[in-house]
Amino acid sequence: MNKDKELEEIFLAQKPQFDDSEAFMSSLSKRLDAVEFIKRHQEATLRRYKLAMIAAFVVGIISGAVTIVFVLSAPATIPLFSFQTQTVLLSWFAENARPIVTTALALLMTFGLISIFNNIQDIKSMRSYILKNERSA
Repeated sequence: MNKDKELEEIFLAQKPQFDDSEAFMSSLSKRLDAVEFIKRHQEATLRRYKLAMIAAFVVGIISGAVTIVFVLSAPATIPLFSFQTQTVLLSWFAENARPIVTTALALLMTFGLISIFNNIQDIKSMRSYILKNERSA
């Protein structure tokens, strides 16, 4: 409690003086330029994130479609994989490769969609943060 009062007394004792000097104006101008640079950099970063998200979405859709078409167009009687060695584990994997690959594809597509939605939410929160800071500035 005493430290709070001591800090309050220190802050009350300080009387800032504002001069209309060239040094103050040039310092203020440099700071405003720095703020403007950061603002432009954040806007450019958001644009890059948007373009990267669109590119990842398109590539994911195309690769997912090609993979699903490949898996579904292959005859069910022909195994997707064939191994030269005959072990129990490899033969089980060869027999059940189609459901395993289909499940893996479904999980990867689900993970990709969740990642896309999380990135969109991050971009929206960054945009609202930038807009909020612009209004307060």
